[in-house]
Amino acid sequence: MSHVENEILKTMNETTTLKNNFLIAMPGMEGSSFSKSVTYLCQHDEEGALGLVINKPSTLTMGDIFKQLGVEAYSLNVAKIPVFLGGPVQPERGFIVHTPVGQWDSTLEVNDQLSLTSSKDILEAIAQDRGPEKWMVALGYAGWGNGQLEGEIQQNAWLHGVADQDIIFDEAVHQRWELAAHRIGVDISLMSTDAGHC
Repeated sequence: MSHVENEILKTMNETTTLKNNFLIAMPGMEGSSFSKSVTYLCQHDEEGALGLVINKPSTLTMGDIFKQLGVEAYSLNVAKIPVFLGGPVQPERGFIVHTPVGQWDSTLEVNDQLSLTSSKDILEAIAQDRGPEKWMVALGYAGWGNGQLEGEIQQNAWLHGVADQDIIFDEAVHQRWELAAHRIGVDISLMSTDAGHC
């Protein structure tokens, strides 16, 4: 490959980011921990990708998290909100995707509206009704090494498209997989579980 071709490829790789996209599990992933999952990609660069699964609630609630932190929830409604299973990496650690961006101790800004925060201060603020306007808490995250996600997409494991805040924060959890696919023009319920195989 020539020097010019290398530079073109490098530029393409630098500009092709799936950050702020949904990864929508294809039906062929049935049986895996990502079956019928929607993952919000918060980071995607030459080092790999990081995202939170937004449609797999755990058995824990925000009340359980507040209890662990030793803070009191301002309302019973907030305490009842489910905590999600964000992915298999660091499942003991909490991650909060939220809007607006705000000023927190440990935040990764996804875009000018959404951030991913992993510090205790935001959870304390949520407990005291001083937190961001919209938020979702997950334990753990989904991670991919350099080129790993691209390889999985080429193998038809995932659909992807620009994320929609309504799906992250407002839509019913059990509808998010089909809604995320529908927003990119795909009726995923019509797709075969063995798509991409002869």
